[in-house]
Amino acid sequence: MAAKAAGEKLSKKEILVSTWRRIARNWGLYLLLLPAVVLLFMFTYIPMYGIQIAFKDFTPKAGIGGSPWVGFEHFQTFFNSFQVKSLFTNTISLSLYSLIAGFPFPIFLALAMNQIRVKRFKQTLQVATYLPHFISTVVMVGMLLVWLSPSSGLYGNLAKLFGVQEPPNILGMAGAFQSIYVWSDVWQHAGWDSIIYIAALAAVDPSLYEAATVDGAGKWQKIKYIDIPFLLPTAVILLIMRAGNIMNVGFEKVYLMQNPLNTMVSEIIATYVYKIGIISNQYSLSAAVGLFNNVINFVLLLLVNQASKKMGETSLF
Repeated sequence: MAAKAAGEKLSKKEILVSTWRRIARNWGLYLLLLPAVVLLFMFTYIPMYGIQIAFKDFTPKAGIGGSPWVGFEHFQTFFNSFQVKSLFTNTISLSLYSLIAGFPFPIFLALAMNQIRVKRFKQTLQVATYLPHFISTVVMVGMLLVWLSPSSGLYGNLAKLFGVQEPPNILGMAGAFQSIYVWSDVWQHAGWDSIIYIAALAAVDPSLYEAATVDGAGKWQKIKYIDIPFLLPTAVILLIMRAGNIMNVGFEKVYLMQNPLNTMVSEIIATYVYKIGIISNQYSLSAAVGLFNNVINFVLLLLVNQASKKMGETSLF
């Protein structure tokens, strides 16, 4: 037994020595990784110390450590708020709408790009679909305001061209807010999001297409039996990651698109946290709401990952 125990200790020691040797041999790569690890630690893990203000009656004068402990009082305040139902409804509906409309579109775009054989046209189309991704959110919303202006915008001029003298203000219509947000987002990011799928398709062995051609398979059959199966593992991983952020709808764009006419559908958890935390100085309440929102995201990530693991072999962990 003693010899066996000594052998186990020796094997662990050998593994440790081997690990340090690999690190020493590839020290340059670890040096390149170091800035990313430092930034991750500074801006992700160190700020976790401030989570405790969600359970305290925080005041800047007393500081985090000196503020009195109140437990779950701020969580109860949020759950008893008259806005809680509309906040969850608006956030979930907008996020699901974005997921349903935006998730499959890059896949379709990648499949279509993969069928283009003229290299110059393919490169031009790829660049054209990537470029909107680099437009900042502020500029994007400004473009929407200009395009959809009922008086002087593209929408207003087209409506007047067809005989509508006083076109309705679409940006002021509550029912149109989510569609404008989602489809402008799809237009802006679909090309960029398709890059990872195009890369996955680039790894497909050309001999598979040649064999399919010999067997008489057409384009649709190649897409169905070759391209889509290769994309499924990548798509599942990205879907799991999207599910883990289902409660995190883009704050900046929603906030910039808000106006008094569409607030009833555009007020989401992210904008609510900003308004009560930064504008109203209710730091503890905003921290409690944000913490609860992140806990929901984490639970959803675990559930979707577990479901994916049971249904197939693809999962994050």
